[in-house]
Amino acid sequence: MVATSATSSFFPVPSPSLDPNGKGSKVASTNFAGLNSTPNSGRMKVKPNAQAPPKINGKKVGLPGSVELLKTDNETSHPAPRTFINQLPDWSMLLAAITTVFLAAEKQWMMLDWKPRRSDMIMDPFGLGRIVQDGLVFRQNFSIRSYEIGADRSASIETVMNHLQETALNHVKSAGLLGDGFGSTPEMFKKNLIWVVTRMQVVVDKYPTWGDVVEVDTWVSQSGKNGMRRDWLVRDCNTGEILTRASSVWVMMNKLTRRLSKIPEEVRGEIEPYFVNSDPVLAEDSRKLTKLDDKTADYVRSGLTPRWSDLDVNQHVNNVKYIGWILESAPVGMMERQKLKSMTLEYRRECGRDSVLQSLTAVSGCDIGNLGTAGEVECQHLLRLQDGAEVVRGRTEWSSKTPTTTWGTTPS
Repeated sequence: MVATSATSSFFPVPSPSLDPNGKGSKVASTNFAGLNSTPNSGRMKVKPNAQAPPKINGKKVGLPGSVELLKTDNETSHPAPRTFINQLPDWSMLLAAITTVFLAAEKQWMMLDWKPRRSDMIMDPFGLGRIVQDGLVFRQNFSIRSYEIGADRSASIETVMNHLQETALNHVKSAGLLGDGFGSTPEMFKKNLIWVVTRMQVVVDKYPTWGDVVEVDTWVSQSGKNGMRRDWLVRDCNTGEILTRASSVWVMMNKLTRRLSKIPEEVRGEIEPYFVNSDPVLAEDSRKLTKLDDKTADYVRSGLTPRWSDLDVNQHVNNVKYIGWILESAPVGMMERQKLKSMTLEYRRECGRDSVLQSLTAVSGCDIGNLGTAGEVECQHLLRLQDGAEVVRGRTEWSSKTPTTTWGTTPS
């Protein structure tokens, strides 16, 4: 009995099943010297599943007999058969992937369901814009970014003009009239026609500052037989205060021949349903714009050239870039102490990426030496190519800035 217990500590012994005669059922036959029990002793034989270790208590033991082991087909060297269970992927990796997908979907849903928590926050978070007033007016909101303001903490005139241009293009797109061209309807694209601005008039009552949200409305009307007028109204999104009013006249040009074109009837049928029968948002300034030359100009800036980023998809200089070039020749002292309150531009010629331009400015209404103290200043402008061909004529009006603090200072 002691030998049996000692042996079972090394070899797992299956649970025996006794027959009616009290004898143990035979599981395997093993011949161990000195461990054989008598056939009729009533004791069960030890049936090990493996060979005994070569040493017990530090002494070598031999296995004089042969050990007969029960082996099944699964215990051979052949690999386990492929079943449905052992072919499944790693469940932990699958669970992690499913969790990642659900978290991403939840994040996207939260973004789409985003709502402003303050009344002064932007109401159009993605800047997509929408059609209002019976489908004839397009409205879009813009938040003034830190890189869109100047030294006086207010938005630049270029920022305002970029907002106007963006809403004009998005208006055409939202109305379903945007063909493969840049602002061209499908029929215009077929006929190689594009829109070009000939006149722009802007009045700025107040410039927004960093963090402000502005609401821009735009609509189109007929202008003569072969023109289109586009108006804009810019408000403070929080207070409803009118900030800027602008009106422009557009005509068609063949982008291959670069010549002006009449509006084809097919194109007229596309755009006329969107015309608003209303007066211009601004009364037209009918004063003639003065032509400047080297003798009549007070300030001249030469060597202005377009950068690659100044070109639009029609391969000519963006309209807003002309404004920056015009102000290149404006006196710095005036720009430091005066703000641009109105501007009238006449676009006479386009320029491309290889053009070299001159900017001329003449100051009227005050002495050039007293620009810093003048209340109201008017300037005449001319942007021309080096050969003298006119590109843009303009007139700007300036008024004194409201005293503000400068960066890094604290008001007393």
